[in-house]
Amino acid sequence: MFIFGIAPASGLLSVHERGVVLEAMGHGMDIVSGLHEFLGDDPVFIAAQAEHDVSIRDVRRPPDKKDLRLFDGSIAAVTCPRIAVLGTDCAIGKRTTATLLTRALNERGINAVMIATGQTGLIQGARYGVALDAMPSQFCAGEVEGAVVRAFAAERPDVIIIEGQSALGHPAYLSSGFILRGSQPQAVILQHAPARKIRCDFESLPVPSPAVEIDLIETFAKTRVIGLTINHEGMTDADVTAAIIMYELELGIPATDALTRPTDELVEMVTRAFPGLSGAAQGEGPGYPAPLMSLEDH
Repeated sequence: MFIFGIAPASGLLSVHERGVVLEAMGHGMDIVSGLHEFLGDDPVFIAAQAEHDVSIRDVRRPPDKKDLRLFDGSIAAVTCPRIAVLGTDCAIGKRTTATLLTRALNERGINAVMIATGQTGLIQGARYGVALDAMPSQFCAGEVEGAVVRAFAAERPDVIIIEGQSALGHPAYLSSGFILRGSQPQAVILQHAPARKIRCDFESLPVPSPAVEIDLIETFAKTRVIGLTINHEGMTDADVTAAIIMYELELGIPATDALTRPTDELVEMVTRAFPGLSGAAQGEGPGYPAPLMSLEDH
């Protein structure tokens, strides 16, 4: 199997990349692609598929419009906590943090399920999710809602973790808005890269501070940011420690680095906001608790 996991801003193959994929097909490899360009619709790739008896899976291909789902409010029946991992920019580690958090919760006896919202999470094997940026906008909130509802009905988890996309304040991408509307998380963990000054692929756009993004998130949705996770690109370990201390003092919420600090710190962010989950870890039943701050107090 050949997985084309690169995600250029254009979503299209370069001439060189087309040659690489065709060469892989020539070696008898099935193709998994996460591009906006659907290889299964390209006459050249269709011919190569038939010639070499291989398959093509376009992960970003949305369902037929007749099968797409409008938001209908059924998210209200999902009674376990829902936590979205959002960020201050694209490609900043939201999926990695969501994956590590989900794994760490499960290792501690808290039944957690992750909802993927991008092609890479689906390629990596997420059981529930959608490639959100490939959906017509009218259906985006409904498709996210549907993924969460399906996960809750099938797994009866103690908590659901929703992978974020882009950033709510990013002017080029709207995915975070649909995630907040569709999943209606009671809490958010925000991912930030302190050493990154400019947004990915947008040299004229500065990365906002966590405080600015938190204010935007909590104004846009009935939720609260319960923790900050650090992307340590361009930072030393000492830099990370200093950033954690600074942001905890500035924002009044816990901060950690999901990759270089103990995952216990990630789990503690969640159990501090949802104390009932500690009981679930000890086998005391699901206990779907309200967050420390009720939505009505927001």
